Amino acid sequence: MANQPRKATFDFAQYARRVHEGPCFVCAFLAGDPDYRHHVVYEDDDTVAFLGRYPTLLGYCLVAPKRHLESWVHDMEQPEFLRFQGVVHRVARAIAATLPTERMYSMSLGSRQGNAHLHWHLAPLPPGVPYDQQQFRAVMAENGVLQVDDDSQAAIARDVRGHLQG
Repeated sequence: MANQPRKATFDFAQYARRVHEGPCFVCAFLAGDPDYRHHVVYEDDDTVAFLGRYPTLLGYCLVAPKRHLESWVHDMEQPEFLRFQGVVHRVARAIAATLPTERMYSMSLGSRQGNAHLHWHLAPLPPGVPYDQQQFRAVMAENGVLQVDDDSQAAIARDVRGHLQG
């Protein structure tokens, strides 16, 4: 398996409190709230992509519209959705060009109960992960999150941005 940092136990109860009691994490991040800082890999007038704060896989990234939307089915017309998915695709390719990636997982998570702001998760599965540790198990924070320091996250973000500019 590709060299991944060690995993640490994820405090889901604390996370759930933050999600339920705090502001929208994407809107807070975009407003510059230091408690919601992330490493940006892509930004344009409509969309932002940034490395996840609690990555389960190295390079785990979130892509979100800047406008607070909660449903891609109900809140986006098809042309806007297709533009957004174009960004998701470009960012995924840049992540895969940066890190060894056997499969890129892509999904939209969240709900009105928590993390309501529409966002797409991109999770690069490294080569060599045993099958029983792939798919949902690989992306569930309940199975631990990587201990990645800020400098390492900054370096990954810089490399991903480099592939997006190239």
